[in-house]
Amino acid sequence: MAFIPKNYIDKAEDISELVVKNCNAYLPTASRLCLISTFIEDGLRMYFQWSEQSRYMDMSWNCGMFLATVFVLINLVGQLGGCILILLQKHVRIACGILFFIVVLQTVAYSILWDFHFLLRNFALIGALLLVLADSEVESKSLLAGIPSLGENKQKNYMQLTGRCLIAFMFITLLKYELSFFQLVQDVLGTIMMVLVFIGYKTKLSALVLVLFLTSLNFYYNAWWTIPETKPLRDFLKYDFFQTLSVIGGLLMIVLRGPGGVSMDEHKKNW
Repeated sequence: MAFIPKNYIDKAEDISELVVKNCNAYLPTASRLCLISTFIEDGLRMYFQWSEQSRYMDMSWNCGMFLATVFVLINLVGQLGGCILILLQKHVRIACGILFFIVVLQTVAYSILWDFHFLLRNFALIGALLLVLADSEVESKSLLAGIPSLGENKQKNYMQLTGRCLIAFMFITLLKYELSFFQLVQDVLGTIMMVLVFIGYKTKLSALVLVLFLTSLNFYYNAWWTIPETKPLRDFLKYDFFQTLSVIGGLLMIVLRGPGGVSMDEHKKNW
């Protein structure tokens, strides 16, 4: 943001802080709901497309209908159960562990390992889960009242750092080498904001800009509700829409809680 006058950046930061302050009562729930939306959508898909999903897994892996059905059941129960726990803020570690497992399981089952685009999006999804896990961690206290325990607080800071960095991968999937003004602006703005979130500089402001930017792109590119139900494209766009919404939830978590201890913003306080 060096090319933008400092007073403009300061003013933008003041506005973003005011927005966060006014929305503070709703942001935690909104961020969690956005974050788990892709798991809710996929869990419901497993329920409503039970037979189709089982047959697909059987055809893909030739594993038999029993194992294919077990796969669908694990995805259904694991995703919806994990989402309920996160919304209720109960056993969040267990819930995040289950959803981590589901992401890895689907990465292998759907051969996402060999698809760079979807692999990066799954990394971003894992980053969002790390942020909700870090948010659930209570600042531990040592034997001396009021002094935080360094070990566990370090763990939380590194979870926030890793989550931030993984979320940035989402924007690599949005980069397109097209000679158009709109695409050039999208690529440049996305890259700058991605780098700022990655290193943790002007993090809350950068994350808020990305929330607005990514939300606009999501509704523009992934308008699945405009596609007839009979067309396969509807399911692909729906999957992309809710996965992107989950990353937006992770960014909202950054807007709400900040970048954590391992960031340029934190180090600036010591300068």
